[in-house]
Amino acid sequence: MTIRVVLADDQELIRAGLRMVIDAAPDLQVVGEAATGAQAVRLARSLRPEVVVMDIRMPGMDGIEATQMITAEATARVVMLTTYDEDTNIYASLRAGASGFLVKDMALDDMTTAIRVVAAGDALIAPGVTRRLIAEFAARPEPAPPTADLPSVTERERQVLTLVGRGLSNAELAAELHISPGTAKTHVANLLAKLHARDRIQLVILAYEHQLIAPSR
Repeated sequence: MTIRVVLADDQELIRAGLRMVIDAAPDLQVVGEAATGAQAVRLARSLRPEVVVMDIRMPGMDGIEATQMITAEATARVVMLTTYDEDTNIYASLRAGASGFLVKDMALDDMTTAIRVVAAGDALIAPGVTRRLIAEFAARPEPAPPTADLPSVTERERQVLTLVGRGLSNAELAAELHISPGTAKTHVANLLAKLHARDRIQLVILAYEHQLIAPSR
């Protein structure tokens, strides 16, 4: 199956470079390009790609607003395009529904792998972006109050949610809790369903918002 991709970036050279990398993969295909967030939304609606690669900063409607519209309509999954040294909008992007981040200078193999991971329904963010996300929580003067209780979550699932918030993989969860990888995967799937979360990234956010994790300062 070919994974169909829409590229959204206001810089034509960036789009050309990304297209070259993506189209070189036998299972990936660029089916459309957008220079603005509004164009990206229209293309997502008309072309129904599996993935939209979305730059955060674009003229007019930015990538965050466009992502919120695309994910609300479930027309595609969105990977945000960023750089290590810029964005203070990572948290807002994830809350808008982004399933991952691509860094403009990341290795080509890593970039195509990330698109495949997101297309398969998982979530992926580069370690540098994860550090920025955690730093944003840590920089807040007071922890945000929990948005709601988690009455449907069992004590074991709460433990799993805490560890997911710390960035542990299913294999690492299994080792930490002395359970099988299959059981760890089941707990994560149950959390996704109970909390109506799109992916692991939303679970990370929920873990922080419910104060299951205190970011290191």
